[in-house]
Amino acid sequence: MLHAKQVTKQYWTTPVALVVEHLNTDIMKTLIIGANGQIGSILAAKLKKSNHSPVLMLRTEKQIEEYKNRGYDTVLGDLEKDFGHAFEGVEAVVFTAGSGAHTGDDKTHLIDRVGAKKAVDEAIKHKAKRFIMVSAFGADMDSSQWPASMSTYYAAKADADKYLLQTNLDYTILLPGKLTNESGTGNVMLGDKLEQRSGSIPRADVASVITHIIDAKQTYGEALELLSGEVPVNAAIKSI
Repeated sequence: MLHAKQVTKQYWTTPVALVVEHLNTDIMKTLIIGANGQIGSILAAKLKKSNHSPVLMLRTEKQIEEYKNRGYDTVLGDLEKDFGHAFEGVEAVVFTAGSGAHTGDDKTHLIDRVGAKKAVDEAIKHKAKRFIMVSAFGADMDSSQWPASMSTYYAAKADADKYLLQTNLDYTILLPGKLTNESGTGNVMLGDKLEQRSGSIPRADVASVITHIIDAKQTYGEALELLSGEVPVNAAIKSI
């Protein structure tokens, strides 16, 4: 893992000190699983502009060519096959893949449960300590509270989350509310158990939260619910 140079703030004027403080973070080579999805593609763009180094796991050669032409590092990988090679040299993993709303229960099982668990196993095997799992608001509730039409999806998410919880990885499980394609506001509610028990959030804001928590150590070992709110992303993360 690379580390930005440590500099004592008192030797600088305030503006420069603030810049140094911002740069004084861990720079992580971050594998995005689900990089061609809606959250994943937004996240890739945000990470590319950050101090981190994103690597996009993509399923087809066409996707590889498209993203390479846009300046991204990519790796070919399919959750339904062996994708261990994608973890070479990786320090952080973001799992934001999903089977999609228009697939059957079999795909939900293969992607949201089996694929997620395999990703956890590969992270452990390749010593990628940081792992962010994008789950779903309510996945940690009693199964009797899940909508019948979504029970297979929630069960798969819950099983994958529990599997991650049993590891020694520096994990964060994000449980966002109903995902929308509205423009991000940059304001959220984030916490282990929010007072508001339902709601939505733009995918862009989920991507923003992921970008900022990758090296936010106070979020390690946490399962955090995430909804739209009134608190700026940075402040919400600092409050954890």
